[in-house]
Amino acid sequence: MKGEKKQHIRCKIKSISADISILITISLVYILSSSFKVSYEDLVELVGSNRRFDLLAVGLQEAPRNNVARLLQDALVETHDLLGKAIMQSLQLYVFGPKKSDLLIKELKVDKHSMGGCGGMMRRKKGAVAIRINYKGFRMVFITCYLSAHARNVEERNSECRHISHSLFAKYWNPYARPAQITIWLGDLNYRLQGIDTHPARTLIQRNLLRLLTSKDQLLQEAQRWQIFNGYCEGTLTFKPTYKFNIGSSNYDTSYKVRVPSWTDRILFKIEDPDEISASLHCYEPVDDIYSSDHKPVRAHICFKLSK
Repeated sequence: MKGEKKQHIRCKIKSISADISILITISLVYILSSSFKVSYEDLVELVGSNRRFDLLAVGLQEAPRNNVARLLQDALVETHDLLGKAIMQSLQLYVFGPKKSDLLIKELKVDKHSMGGCGGMMRRKKGAVAIRINYKGFRMVFITCYLSAHARNVEERNSECRHISHSLFAKYWNPYARPAQITIWLGDLNYRLQGIDTHPARTLIQRNLLRLLTSKDQLLQEAQRWQIFNGYCEGTLTFKPTYKFNIGSSNYDTSYKVRVPSWTDRILFKIEDPDEISASLHCYEPVDDIYSSDHKPVRAHICFKLSK
């Protein structure tokens, strides 16, 4: 209804069977090191052994560019082919589909939006890359992003979210084109915990009292204030914060900064018309057995169904 506010980020997700399933895998955020390589073993762990999905979207930030696509294709060679990719320096997005599924694609476009923040050996680039695809009649947009860091920069991140939303695919604007039915964000959104120091936060994590931390999550706070992600859904944060770890372990940061653990890595989705498409979220979880990054990757398995 015109003028009515859309549901915010914690909207209820229906449990249903699905005509199309999308396994969304996020977010390998790698250390800035010229010698670092994305390993085949990490990507196999990330993708998982259960290949019962139609589309696989993989978003990576601060990742080396030279071998990721080939390693992903090797990991998926028996079941899936690469349908599309969007790359802006170390910010990367790949969408895979089942073998010979290219015949089911009616549209595939890519776009990118840079917000600066370039530096270091890996040439870190803040911004977003996106793929728009029409698959089996579902019009979808996948966006992977890397937003500004530091707890104090909440308003900057809010502004970046809005700017990315308005800028992507603007050059393809067609007043007669039908809009996307499903939009999915996956990436290092960089929202932090606010109003709690690192040691109290770690104590709550150790005691598995995560519900006492979610109220301090900046992304949820800003969504509740209607500043970002109006109409989007996210699974419940039942897993430990995914940042920041000592590389090579599952121990939170022991550097001199002793950063406050935070849920920086997120997956959110929006259905334009819930009467037309319903969704079922089957999992939303970290991949704890990957130790090569200071973040833990996060993955979700979402099924969408056209309503009869």
